[in-house]
Amino acid sequence: MDYQNTLKYLYESVPMFQQIGEKAYKPGLETTHKLDEYFGHPHQQFKTIHIAGTNGKGSCSHTIAAVLQSAGYRVGLFTSPHLIDFRERIRINGEMIPEEYVVRFVEEHRPFFEPLHPSFFELTTAMAFRYFADQKVDVAVIEVGMGGRLDCTNIIQPDLCVITNISFDHMQYLGDTLPKIAKEKAGIIKHKTPIIIGNAEGPVKRVFTLKAKEMEAPIFYAKELRKKEGHYTLMTVDDLRKTRRLLEIIMQCDNASEYSYFYMLYPNESLHTLNRLIDHRKTVLAYQSIEYVVGIFYELTGNCQTENMQTILCALDELKKLGYNLKIKDYYQGLANVCEMTGLMGRWQKLQSYPDLICDTGHNEDGIRYICKQLETIHQEQHKNIHIVFGMVNDKDISSVLRLLPKDAKYYFTKASVKRALPENELMKMATEAGLKGSSYPTVVDAVRAAKENCPPEDFIFVGGSSFIVADLLANRDTLNLH
Repeated sequence: MDYQNTLKYLYESVPMFQQIGEKAYKPGLETTHKLDEYFGHPHQQFKTIHIAGTNGKGSCSHTIAAVLQSAGYRVGLFTSPHLIDFRERIRINGEMIPEEYVVRFVEEHRPFFEPLHPSFFELTTAMAFRYFADQKVDVAVIEVGMGGRLDCTNIIQPDLCVITNISFDHMQYLGDTLPKIAKEKAGIIKHKTPIIIGNAEGPVKRVFTLKAKEMEAPIFYAKELRKKEGHYTLMTVDDLRKTRRLLEIIMQCDNASEYSYFYMLYPNESLHTLNRLIDHRKTVLAYQSIEYVVGIFYELTGNCQTENMQTILCALDELKKLGYNLKIKDYYQGLANVCEMTGLMGRWQKLQSYPDLICDTGHNEDGIRYICKQLETIHQEQHKNIHIVFGMVNDKDISSVLRLLPKDAKYYFTKASVKRALPENELMKMATEAGLKGSSYPTVVDAVRAAKENCPPEDFIFVGGSSFIVADLLANRDTLNLH
């Protein structure tokens, strides 16, 4: 088989949650353990970092991988779902697994795994672990597929566990209350293994605290550790130029005051990063504190990234304590260049100017809430009218999401090219009942074309509602002339 036929075989022969949803969900680790034994327990041949959470785990996984790469480690990265190419799920130092490896893996091992009837994710996880072992990675960042306790990635014994946050998603599998969902996520907490929690309060926090105590695992709450230490600012290219000029002036001073001394922390790292960001005309999220007085700069600028960034910094600091050789320059390089270094896509990603066209994979109530706040800021502060290309899959809490969306935007309702996609006319009917106004289009390409035709250069287009809407958009960038 060639690569395309191999993918066709995988998509049609093993249940794929990304395409069909509930019928592909296979809880429990029995099949995973059989696959793991057959392949020689490959995950035991490299260090691992395990990352779970409702939202943000993809951004955190990619960013931690980027910083580790900057430090010289050979880094495996296993994430899901993919947006364009299956191979996005399995990377080493940003490079996707070769097509030839995927083909050979399936051809050689079909006689064993076919009788097991593994799910798509079970088989993909086994492939990733075997590939990382074959390629002798130093460490692999492993993103949980769903939940944690029964997720097939949960056979690893990581150096560090991270749970980004808890909100409502996949309730039919994980539970209908936040503490129930938290209990499933807490299943990744291992004996005496440090655990970083990004954001948890009340009963959810109590679930994590009790589980960590049971497992004798040191637990750290990132939001509490960093909430008084610094602040976040969205910096444009002009802001970065002003910061660079101030830094250059202070660096030239012979008699540094106490203030300028603090400003001189990591001056070379700051200046190098500022120059590169300015050259690439990037808007960034800057985190400034006593430690990072000039700022440490994150190229992901969605509102949700402030929470992710504090989780990432806490996780990196803990990895340093565990003996990972991470320097401040690695923080700067990884945070500022995560997309280029790891291939991350779809996180408040800008695809066009005049009008600006942004896409984001946020797809549940909590993720959409962050997006709506950002759209409201753009509308109020930049005086831009908002055009929204929107679609969802049929197993989400659609009504709750629709209630969050801005009433004064113009909508282009559509559906993604997956079986789980909610038909555009059904979505428009539900949206109309929620007070939203717009038209429906059968494909993402049709909807985006209509938005581009109707949106003047000074306004703003957002594309999202589902990872699959973003996937269809990115797969058709050439068709839509988005570069």
